[in-house]
Amino acid sequence: MLSQTKPNMSAIDSAKKVLKYEIEGLTALHQVLDTNFTAVVEHILKIKGRLIISGMGKSGHVARKIAATFASTGTPAYFVHPAEASHGDLGMITEDDGLLLLSNSGETTELRDMIAYAKRFSIPLIAMVRRETSMLVSAADEALILPDIPEASPVNAPTTSTAMMMALGDALAVAVLERRGFTPEDFHVLHPGGKLGKAFIRVADIMHDRAATPIVHKNDIMSQVIIEMTAKSFGCAGVVDENEQLIGIITDGDLRRHMSSELLGKTAFEVMAANPLRVAPKTLAAEALRIMNINEKSKSVTSLFVVENNKPVGILHVHDCLRAGVI
Repeated sequence: MLSQTKPNMSAIDSAKKVLKYEIEGLTALHQVLDTNFTAVVEHILKIKGRLIISGMGKSGHVARKIAATFASTGTPAYFVHPAEASHGDLGMITEDDGLLLLSNSGETTELRDMIAYAKRFSIPLIAMVRRETSMLVSAADEALILPDIPEASPVNAPTTSTAMMMALGDALAVAVLERRGFTPEDFHVLHPGGKLGKAFIRVADIMHDRAATPIVHKNDIMSQVIIEMTAKSFGCAGVVDENEQLIGIITDGDLRRHMSSELLGKTAFEVMAANPLRVAPKTLAAEALRIMNINEKSKSVTSLFVVENNKPVGILHVHDCLRAGVI
C-alpha cells in the first residue's frame, strides 16, 4: 500500500520543479548535438527497408511515439516490443531494415536479443541512451548520448530522460524529412483524415466529372438549356462556344430575370452572363471555397466550373467542400 504523507510543496511548485529539470535537459541536449547526430540521419536515409524502433518500459512508450512520427513523415517505421521480439517478432526485421533502440541505462536486458540479431545479420544499429559506457553503446554503429541531467522525480522515475528522448526523436524525424524533401502535400497523402490533410484537398479530389457537369452550347435554345439544368441539378449551366471554351453561365436567377413568353425561343448566348467564375483542378479546395465566399457578383455562388485550358472538365459545389471537411 502506498504511504500517505503530507506534501512538502504546493502542486504548482512541484510542477515548476519538473519543468525546470526538463527544460535543463532540453537545453543541455541542444548544446551537445554534434556530428554524431548528422551521422545518425545519414544512417537512416540509407536504410532501404524500414526503421524498427524499440525500447522497454517508459523508453518503449517514447519509441512507439517516435516510430509513429517517422511513419507519418515519409520514413517507413514501426515499433517492435523487445519482449515480443524475443518470442518470434524478430522475424519481422529484415536485412534491409535498421534498428533504433532506446534505453536509459543502455543495459536493458530485454534488448539483448535484438542487439544480437542485428549483429548476426549486419543490420544497422543506432542507440539512443543516457549512459555512454554501456552494453548498448558498445554494440551500436552510431549512438546518441543524452546529457546526464537528473530526473525531475524524487523517486527517479523517468521524466527528464524521456522528455529528452522524445525531443531527440522529433529532431531526428524532422531532420530526415527535410533531407528527403518531404512536403506538406506528401504529408496530406499520409494524413487524409487530419486537419492538415483536409487543407491540401484539391478540387480534382472532390469535383463532379465532365459527364455530370451541366454544359450547353451558345446556340442551344433555352428549352434545351432548361432540360440540361434540370437533369444535372446544380442550378446552373455552363455555356461553351464552338471550340468548347467556357464563355458564360446561366443560373436559376437568370431564368427568373428573363422570364417571358419569348424565353424558350432564345439562345443560351442571349441569356447567359459572361465570364463565370472558374478554377483549375489543382486548385486547393479551400481556395475554391474562398472564391465562392468572397464573390462580389452574387451572394449565392454555390458552384464553380472546373476548367483546363478554359475547357470545362467538371463542376464543384459548395456542398462538396463541406462534405470533405474543407472550411
